[in-house]
Amino acid sequence: MNSNVLVTRRIPDESIGMLEAACGVVDVNPHDRAMTREEFLAAARDRDGLLCLLTEDIDDEVLDLSPDLKGVAIYAVGYNNIDVDACTRRGIPVTNTPDVLTDTTADIAWALMFAAARRVAEGDRYVREGRFSGWGPLLMLGSDVTGATLGIVGAGRIGTATAKRAAGFSMPIVYASRRRSEAIERLGARYLPLDDLLRESDFVSLHVPLTTETTHLISERELDLMKSTAYLINTTRGPVVDEKALVRALRDGVIAGAGLDVFEREPELEPGLADLENVVMLPHVGSGTVATRIRMGNTAAANLIAMVNGADPPNCVNPEWKEYRT
Repeated sequence: MNSNVLVTRRIPDESIGMLEAACGVVDVNPHDRAMTREEFLAAARDRDGLLCLLTEDIDDEVLDLSPDLKGVAIYAVGYNNIDVDACTRRGIPVTNTPDVLTDTTADIAWALMFAAARRVAEGDRYVREGRFSGWGPLLMLGSDVTGATLGIVGAGRIGTATAKRAAGFSMPIVYASRRRSEAIERLGARYLPLDDLLRESDFVSLHVPLTTETTHLISERELDLMKSTAYLINTTRGPVVDEKALVRALRDGVIAGAGLDVFEREPELEPGLADLENVVMLPHVGSGTVATRIRMGNTAAANLIAMVNGADPPNCVNPEWKEYRT
């Protein structure tokens, strides 16, 4: 089909190849960075399809540029950067890439748990800087993971996958979620209101989507409820945590530590965060394995190809778009 699509950031070559084989024109952001708003607006004009990342806001201004837009595919599970209601009103389907990154993201949550509790990054720096002068019984003591209580906030796919891994470490599991989950309860997880979960957990792992209700879900009040020996793990969206409050909590010993793969104003950090030894930080690589990124790209490409060809996309987040298509 002679369609005209924009890919806002280079994705795996296999996925680009799928698009090139199915579409007439495939333009890819030539820069190894996110497009500026001005660059995106210039590139998004008169497109049949958009394949974007979380770094591009899709709103009425963008949609006005392409009156014949047939679909928006995001290379992610979350889609809080897309005005889905605006797309629906215009009869434009929106798709995401669920399932393909569930296990990979759960794995990184566990990597952060261990890294924070056992001071892995701090220890690495200690050795590299030549400060290691030999073993000592009180050297760089951390916290046990095995047998600790794991609190899961958000019992969707990734939260449940994270909980599943706890069995290997004999960890009691508690969870808080908008609704009860049979899947996570089959793993032995016990439902608690969020405040009670925060009081009881040794590790709190966040797995909620970013919405107006979950923005700053964890702020000063919630951090004060946690044990002084507890760790906060965030692999979901940065604004779920009030970063100012987190810096204070880490600095003042309100909690023992944190592991972060996402940040409130990404890629900027809250002042003081990088100075703290009791936080482990990663550059938003929760889905960052070769196999997973290819699966994400192929899923997003398949979604977009279906939409520009007028077919029902397999991972549509707004099925009601059909009611508005003229």
